[in-house]
Amino acid sequence: MNSGNGSSPGRSRWRGRAADAALAAVLAAAIAFQAYGIASTWGGGYWWPGAAAGAAVGVIALLRRRGRAVAAAAGLTVAAASVPVSWWFGLPAEPGPAAALALAVLTASAVGRLPARPACAVAAGGLAVVGIAALPELGSSSGMPVVWLNLVLWLGGLAAGLGPRLLAARRRRAAERVRRDERLAVARELHDVVAHHITGIVIEAQAGRIEAPEGPGGGRSRDSFAAIEAEGAEALAAMRRVVGLLREEDGASLSSPAERLTDLVERFERRGGPPVRLHRPEDEPAWPPEIAAAVHRVVQESLTNVARHAANAGEVTVRVTRDGEELTVEVADDAPGPPPRPRPGGYGLVGMRERVRALGGTLEAGPRGGGGWSVVAVLPLADRRSP
Repeated sequence: MNSGNGSSPGRSRWRGRAADAALAAVLAAAIAFQAYGIASTWGGGYWWPGAAAGAAVGVIALLRRRGRAVAAAAGLTVAAASVPVSWWFGLPAEPGPAAALALAVLTASAVGRLPARPACAVAAGGLAVVGIAALPELGSSSGMPVVWLNLVLWLGGLAAGLGPRLLAARRRRAAERVRRDERLAVARELHDVVAHHITGIVIEAQAGRIEAPEGPGGGRSRDSFAAIEAEGAEALAAMRRVVGLLREEDGASLSSPAERLTDLVERFERRGGPPVRLHRPEDEPAWPPEIAAAVHRVVQESLTNVARHAANAGEVTVRVTRDGEELTVEVADDAPGPPPRPRPGGYGLVGMRERVRALGGTLEAGPRGGGGWSVVAVLPLADRRSP
């Protein structure tokens, strides 16, 4: 199993190289066929400008994976520039078959992989090149076959790019439906089973407070029952918030990320934790649901670690900042001296790191230079599902 999974990227690279080799062979054949046809009908050295343009766009197409948007823009620029040059010097119509084929490959690559706006821009640019090439041939029949060939190849590239894109969008919608159904199923279980038992615990704790005997022992019992009741009521409220989150169609929560962070910090302080300074963005953050959940989880687990291992800290700082398309979450304490035991081995830290990595981010935890411990998570806000 491990060897198979490890060789998958290698197989993918091999297929990509094989496809590029096949494309290079097809482009070379197209350039040779174009040069032979022009030399046979036009004679002289009329064949080499078209061959040079086709080779230039072909090389760009072969390098498209290094930057699809830049490659598409460069290919369109070369093809568009070849049209007035060929018309001005009385050369055969451009883009020729080789350049048109390379442009179709660039169009398919951009439309299939780039975000919507640059993909539409590349598709529109390809159509504009076809239109520019048709202008010098209006009223003439000699160059129109090349224009029609350009149009057909552009349509083929557009279709080749749209097919995988639409298929990927359909798969994402199907996956979203499955996740939504799973969330609703979990919400029903939490509401019907877990919440029912927690409610029973709260009721039993209330009854215990009433029935506790008088005297010092009874007072301690009433305090214990009161603590159980408070914790149960808080757990029930948190359960209801989770159920509400799971039942939201778009994954949005019933309260904003900022409100949930404030509530988390207040509960931490009510339970006897060190004072917390919370710094968050001024405006209301519009984070994706999975990012908001990850931020909440990182802060929650970090504060739990502070309560367990740094109860002597004078202050805890929770800072959430945004820099472009990255969100940084930092939780730091100022507990003096080394931590009482190594913290990286805990499952909480492992769970945080796995959650952050699953979203394409990074998490670092360790001692601070001036004393204490810090956890820093960097989460990308950009769409991670884009191909």
